[in-house]
Amino acid sequence: MSVLSDRDIAGALQAGRIRIEPYDSVDLQPSSVDLHLDRSFRVFRNNRYPYIDVRTAQQDLTELLTVADDEPFVLHPGEFVLGQTLEWVELPGDLVARLEGKSSLGRLGLLIHSTAGYVDPGWKGKLTLELSNVAKLPIALYFGMKIGQISFLTMSSPVDRPYGSAGLGSKYQGQAEPTASAFFEDFKGRRSPTTGDRGPTR
Repeated sequence: MSVLSDRDIAGALQAGRIRIEPYDSVDLQPSSVDLHLDRSFRVFRNNRYPYIDVRTAQQDLTELLTVADDEPFVLHPGEFVLGQTLEWVELPGDLVARLEGKSSLGRLGLLIHSTAGYVDPGWKGKLTLELSNVAKLPIALYFGMKIGQISFLTMSSPVDRPYGSAGLGSKYQGQAEPTASAFFEDFKGRRSPTTGDRGPTR
């Protein structure tokens, strides 16, 4: 794999191989594109369940909140919420992408993803952010602020089944708002590794 340079990213955007909307050329960095924070957040309502059951669709475990243009969303120490990028991103079948935080925000204690920094070839949608505050003070987040950066890597060959293809079980293709976990779907129609029954696998 090789990482696309600013020249290659600009060329791919111009050719329509990569789509980022909205896009401003000032956000193009040497090997990435800066992305911005949208106004929607999905917060956890801890009073509704005694615990999170990954096998169950706990539909009201989270609640979607929206902030106004200049209204801060205050992320408290130890708090975890889902946000999303302002930008809609689309990838071709021969590129993968990595979403990473901004160094300046990391120095304030803001983490923008726990595990979901990888973007599959064929992805279409806004990117969900797993926002955590590991600082000792609350952090105010604002609509439109720079929140992360996306880089692109070429693959050895185009994939046979891009993200969203039939049979892959792609859960989040085309998402336009912070989307709650659909991990419970992995427990449907799978063979148990211990009993041979239909049960969960990774």
